[in-house]
Amino acid sequence: MKFGEHLKSSLIRDYNFYYIAYDDLKKELSKGIKSNNGTWTNELEESFLTSLDAELEKVYTFHKVKSGEISRRIKDAEASVTEVISMINDAENPPLEQDFEDLEEELSDIIADVHDLAKFTRLNYTGFQKIIKKHDKLTGFNLKPVFQVRLDAKPFFKDNYDSIVVKLSSNYDLVRTRGNPVKGDSSAGGGQQNFVRQTTKYWVHPDNITELKLIILKHLPVLVFNPNKDFEREDSAITSIYYDNENLDLYYGRLRKDEGAEAHRLRWYGGMGSDTIFVERKTHREDWTGEKSVKARFPLKERYVNSFMKGEYTVPQAFAKMRKDGKKSLKEIENLEALAMETQYTVLKKRLRPVVRSFYNRTAFQLPGDARVRISLDTELTMVREDNFDGVDRTKNNWRRMDIGVDWPFNQLPPKDVERFPYAVLEVKLQTQLGQEPPEWVRNLIASHLVEAVPKFSKFIHGVATLLPERVDLVPFWQPQMDTDIRKPALTNEIGIHRATHSNSNTSSGEYMDEEELIGHGAIQQAGEASSSSAAAATQANESARASESSPLLTNSVSPLTSTQNNNEGNVLVQYLKDAAAMVEDFFTDENQYKVHKDTVFESKFQAPPGKRICVPVRVEPKVYFATERTFLSWLSIALVLSGTTTALLTYGDRVSLAAAVGFFITTVATVIYATTMYLWRVINIRNKVVATYDDQYGPTFICVLLAASTLVTFLFRVL
Repeated sequence: MKFGEHLKSSLIRDYNFYYIAYDDLKKELSKGIKSNNGTWTNELEESFLTSLDAELEKVYTFHKVKSGEISRRIKDAEASVTEVISMINDAENPPLEQDFEDLEEELSDIIADVHDLAKFTRLNYTGFQKIIKKHDKLTGFNLKPVFQVRLDAKPFFKDNYDSIVVKLSSNYDLVRTRGNPVKGDSSAGGGQQNFVRQTTKYWVHPDNITELKLIILKHLPVLVFNPNKDFEREDSAITSIYYDNENLDLYYGRLRKDEGAEAHRLRWYGGMGSDTIFVERKTHREDWTGEKSVKARFPLKERYVNSFMKGEYTVPQAFAKMRKDGKKSLKEIENLEALAMETQYTVLKKRLRPVVRSFYNRTAFQLPGDARVRISLDTELTMVREDNFDGVDRTKNNWRRMDIGVDWPFNQLPPKDVERFPYAVLEVKLQTQLGQEPPEWVRNLIASHLVEAVPKFSKFIHGVATLLPERVDLVPFWQPQMDTDIRKPALTNEIGIHRATHSNSNTSSGEYMDEEELIGHGAIQQAGEASSSSAAAATQANESARASESSPLLTNSVSPLTSTQNNNEGNVLVQYLKDAAAMVEDFFTDENQYKVHKDTVFESKFQAPPGKRICVPVRVEPKVYFATERTFLSWLSIALVLSGTTTALLTYGDRVSLAAAVGFFITTVATVIYATTMYLWRVINIRNKVVATYDDQYGPTFICVLLAASTLVTFLFRVL
């Protein structure tokens, strides 16, 4: 869809006259060029810039007025909520149910306004970027850097809605629970017994981030660790320093999902002034072991990090104060000490050092003290190099570089040192009792157009693969498809922001491009055909979703996973879609019947970058090795029978039997050689988790032909 058409179909009716006049600006460009025989003059440039400034002023002014209005409405609603909640303990004049319903309606309306304003902002910002790009292409004038300065002077597009989301979440939770919100320790995880746990990761396009947050806060409150402190932007920052060695052993182990593969990182919350650093170790466990992948960590003061990682600061020293305080049990302290000792030993033995940093701002949704449903959304995700593999000492012999903090987007860094991830990362963690389904709204959310499932996505793996391309030859499946637009049209109206009384917003987000981009992609289509196709897809998806009733959580699409040994191995994708589906760990592993069928936005065929191979984290269980051994032993048993036949013919037969014995001997030797070769080939490939055709298509036929030939020769010699 062209952007102009997308703008018309997506604009909010009440805001109609305040959007950028995109079509008018396009006409002004076209008319100016035609009137001057294809040339663009300084006079036309000044006139166009004046028009562009007028549009910017219009959008900026409306955004400023609307933002102020929303702020005042939130403040007024907050006062109303406080007043109604204070009446709960008033026996003479308790609040009525209607009071809560009115407040809920008002807050829902504010949430819809925030959604509309965020959508208005993104559409207009995209409109300015599109029209400037078109101007520079058609006129030959370079307007982009000049107009960017004017955009920065009127930054309507730089609003951050996190503080608004936190305020709305707190008030909506009070109203939704009628003044009785769930209380508990925000850092507690709840009981851990008799629960099935499921974690799935999704990508979220920037167009959908605010809408997604507003949808979730209606069901789960924003998790605030310190409710007595006003929210600050820095509070949501999470930074991790991942360690590895020059051979990137940890990277390859985590990428291949080797049994016992570890990741070591140092993490802190908030700004660079944070004094507590968490030393973490993540260990991958295969399902066949009966164990779960675990993450363990222990705290360490920042001033001791360097000496601890060098082995100078010992484990007893690190935990001396904890033992003295006595706030933790002796067993807990001993477990932490064992973890610290193992971590320190691994760092020294494998010569681990800082390699890559991940930074993001996290919004977490969870009931305090209740970990049954936990949803986190990581935005502004950025990976930064921390290594010295190219001779540049970025950390200055420190455990982290100090030339950046939490000042995203880190414009002071050279391009080769930073990777700004284009999407937000949604992580859904469910912990429910066996036989219990997760809430319906969660299932609707992960099946919606707002998210795209990316199984096994890892910030560490993506950072190493993109920032150190010259050192890796094995890359994750999603890297070659980063240019694929993950936006999809809305298939249902079951998910989205809706007003209590009326709705004049369109929550669909679809792919849109300029005319030049459309032509470049060969994607010009009739709007009527696209609408008809979308409607048919929506109907089919609705019927499929309603027909599924068993296991709860599955992803909304299957992303292509392939393993390649050369650049053409993307063609084996189709036969491994089932393997890809298996990689998405369904909430119930025994019966995976609840599936929401949607077309994946990823390409069905793609190639690995030159000189790279794409890794599929194939699950290999011990029974695979046992099956291979049983097959080998079966072949050997056949060879034993043939060798016995050969021996009998040689011992008790005549001259004709001797000729037959030669044929059976050749068949026996061929069987042993073939069986051994196939066994070794299978074991090596299974151990290396190579995607290949493991069934034997030619062996049985070959042996049968040899047996038939031996029998025929025997018959011919006997007859002749």
